[in-house]
Amino acid sequence: MAAIGRFQKGDDIFHAKVVDGELFRLHGDVFGSPSFDKKPTPRKGVRTLTPVSPSKIIAVGLNYADHAREQNKPLPKEPLIWIKATTSLIPDGAKIEVPYPAHRTDFEAELAIVIGRKIRNVTATSAARYILGYTAAQDISDRTIQNAESQWCRAKSFDTFTPLGPYIETKLDPTDLNIQLFQNGQLRQNSNTRQMIFNCYDLVSFISANITLLPGDVIVTGARDRLEVRDRALWNASLAERFNALPELVARIQSKRGQGSPRS
Repeated sequence: MAAIGRFQKGDDIFHAKVVDGELFRLHGDVFGSPSFDKKPTPRKGVRTLTPVSPSKIIAVGLNYADHAREQNKPLPKEPLIWIKATTSLIPDGAKIEVPYPAHRTDFEAELAIVIGRKIRNVTATSAARYILGYTAAQDISDRTIQNAESQWCRAKSFDTFTPLGPYIETKLDPTDLNIQLFQNGQLRQNSNTRQMIFNCYDLVSFISANITLLPGDVIVTGARDRLEVRDRALWNASLAERFNALPELVARIQSKRGQGSPRS
């Protein structure tokens, strides 16, 4: 396998291998040993979905040294993790709804790990064999809420706060990937996965020692810097996330009109 996506045509939801923009439908279990059609599926009427439907999304914070320093926090001795709601997922091309436009909202382009097999207590040296592949993600945060609460789940789990996709790259070295976030074509975030404090294999090992990971689960691995949005002139801005080895993930920011301050 190489690039794998999940698609919908009418009521039919299916995985397919993506080769030069053409879809070759997958047969069998995407987490097993699937086969693929030899002839491509016509793209007309086909919608791109998030590449997996996970049982959980696990996010990682302060995983880049510069990010920790900018927040005046010491480097973590072990990964800082939390759960994001799966209802926060949106696919490539969808709209991000900012529920409280008066709040500070941050957008972070991140590498996402997609788990391929059930894992419990795997070592870092063995972690790669349990990973299906990698895709692009954004971890979006309402910092006003986050800074007012000790738990981060609410601030990071609003609907549409986790763009994911478009495809899973199954043959990829995650240790030296450029991560860039463009806002209306302007570069706003620029980092590389080699700057991670805990690499992808360390993260899978640590998380699996505490939480059983299931096929399709997603780990978003942290960001070095972020795009901060407070200016309403940025509503309807286009965000494009680019890796040197992954397809581009695009989403558009829009405000959710008419909401005031959140209830506690």
